[in-house]
Amino acid sequence: MELFVEKDSIVRKIWGKSDTILFIFAGASAEFALNKAVDWLYFTGKLPSDPLGRLFSTVKYARLIVFSSMNEAHASIDTLRKIHGAVEENRGFSIPDWAYRDVLFMLIHYSIASYELLEKKLTEPEKEEVYNVFYRVGIRMGLSELPSTYIAWLPLRETHLKENLQASKYTFDLFKQYKKHLGPLRYLVLIETQKLLVSKRLKKLLFLNDFSLLTIVIPVYKLSRNSNMGKFFKNLLLPSEYKTEIKKLDIQVG
Repeated sequence: MELFVEKDSIVRKIWGKSDTILFIFAGASAEFALNKAVDWLYFTGKLPSDPLGRLFSTVKYARLIVFSSMNEAHASIDTLRKIHGAVEENRGFSIPDWAYRDVLFMLIHYSIASYELLEKKLTEPEKEEVYNVFYRVGIRMGLSELPSTYIAWLPLRETHLKENLQASKYTFDLFKQYKKHLGPLRYLVLIETQKLLVSKRLKKLLFLNDFSLLTIVIPVYKLSRNSNMGKFFKNLLLPSEYKTEIKKLDIQVG
């Protein structure tokens, strides 16, 4: 059986650990809120009513693709495109191609950034491997203007950050929803996590400073991640109703 991502791939190591996935979730939640196309996510009403569930489902979909056979992954990607096609039909016009690319770019960037924060620096070939997996997802979705290599993608990523992000009424409403659904303590952990992952431009748009309280916590956590403290930290990132789902995210890789 041909796999979409090879068993020994760094991508499986990244997406096989719940803490790394939760950090990807945290970084993406900041960038989602700033994207100029976030009004599309408000169109169905699902994002403001359940922002955690909506973002978590996107992350889980990506993870499903990573651990599927080639045929299953292609079927999942095709289904994802059909779902968005139905939303486009209901609204009467198409989601811009750059908006699809932005979501793909988030998954690439925060996969690398989260793993490097919690594990170790990736080599250039490993970064290329991460990019290639999501590049193939994008190609299957029919996206255009995707560079074929990680190195060629880097300047395009910077262009997207400059041109496609802005603070809007949706941004601040979405962060209000994050706080409402997470509660004060978990919301604080989310913000402190975002400070470690997002770019300077995002910090400026979100009025975030450079210092994160987690700078002190992360080294300790890395040493105790398999203990009760590690479990406690994971539980801090999402409400208790997600505990079972968080546990399911851990996969023994390698």
